[in-house]
Amino acid sequence: MLPLVYHPNYSCPFPEDHRFVMSKFIRLYQYLVDQGVAKSNIVRPKMASTDDLTIAHEHHYLTQMFDNQLDDKAWRRVGLPWSQGLIDRTKTAPNGTLLTARIALEKGLACHLAGGTHHAHYDFGSGFCMVNDLAYTALSLLELNLVKKVVIFDLDVHQGDGTASILAKVPQAYTCSIHCEKNFPFRKFSSDLDIGLDIGLSDEPYLNCVQQTLERVLDEQQPDIVLYDAGVDVWQDDALGRLDITWQGIKKRDTQVISTCLQRGIPVATVIGGGYDKNHQRLAERHAIVVESAAQLYQSRFL
Repeated sequence: MLPLVYHPNYSCPFPEDHRFVMSKFIRLYQYLVDQGVAKSNIVRPKMASTDDLTIAHEHHYLTQMFDNQLDDKAWRRVGLPWSQGLIDRTKTAPNGTLLTARIALEKGLACHLAGGTHHAHYDFGSGFCMVNDLAYTALSLLELNLVKKVVIFDLDVHQGDGTASILAKVPQAYTCSIHCEKNFPFRKFSSDLDIGLDIGLSDEPYLNCVQQTLERVLDEQQPDIVLYDAGVDVWQDDALGRLDITWQGIKKRDTQVISTCLQRGIPVATVIGGGYDKNHQRLAERHAIVVESAAQLYQSRFL
């Protein structure tokens, strides 16, 4: 079965009415169990240490955040209320993405039931993101000499500004973000390749753009692995999206991204990225799209 990475601390006690849906992780896991996608194929990551995380972040920022010593302005920029549960998940999820990538290098494909915290910068958090799991994973893979070139293919509706800024001077990590241009973050940092989409873009032009861009990036970069941020906030009714992509369009997107990489023999590690919805169960099922698509492709290709 398709390897899945998950930890029970991903959903910590949290205000139910907060815009960030903390319950989506446990809901996603339970939905996949109910669908028979998650069984004995769950792998649990270990918590990262502060020293581990300094490969991508300033030590002082991390210690202040973990000890609840950041000032009010810094916490407002993060947008999440401090709790020990939040800190525990923040230390665990980056290792979840790293573990997913390491399994993908071995098995060809693996999915993380969290991740995509691409707004976290080297020395500050932003947009519900405290530690950047994508930058952390790319830098760790390179440091461990497991790969020579990483591509981060970010399809969250919001630009991956933190990932771009942390990896700006790391030529072995190529960042590509396809996002809604007139959306958060309003100050964008340059990825290696940024494609800003118009508000209200629909399925066909979006899917064509994704496919053409992916093929171009893979042709040019010849990566050893793709870290795929499968944001579902591109959905037409997402609370923070501003695009017009259907549920079926998201499924086509995820299937074509993963299959294109696999057809070239490039391992893929997926993370779930952004998504905002007052209907928490519907959001979890949207996040499941990439996992269900990956499971079907894994079944047909590797088993």
